[in-house]
Amino acid sequence: QVQLVESGGGLVQPGGSLRLSCAASGSIYNIYDMGWYRQAPGKQRELVATISRVGNKNYSDSVKGRFTISRDNAKNTVALQMNSLKPEDTAVYYCNAVVQIRVGGAILGFWGQGTQVTVSS
Repeated sequence: QVQLVESGGGLVQPGGSLRLSCAASGSIYNIYDMGWYRQAPGKQRELVATISRVGNKNYSDSVKGRFTISRDNAKNTVALQMNSLKPEDTAVYYCNAVVQIRVGGAILGFWGQGTQVTVSS
């Protein structure tokens, strides 16, 4: 029904930057919150940042001041600019979108397949 495709992960040195992008496609009437989550080996998936349709942003304390989330409602995309990256930012990053697929239909959460971010020297 709805597909989320992430891109932009990779290997970067500490202090470096990466930009993640996610595009939603499929049967979409409206997208509410979009966001990024991450999961490091042996740990639970955790919230990184979310953004509402009108642009209200929420960040985890661990990334505040370093990461910036943005979205383009016309293109159904969300991006995460990550600066001053640290080894502890290493994880698989997942895109999430809360979507209403038709007028009056259910509001459902969808996940992307994940993209690996590795911060290492």
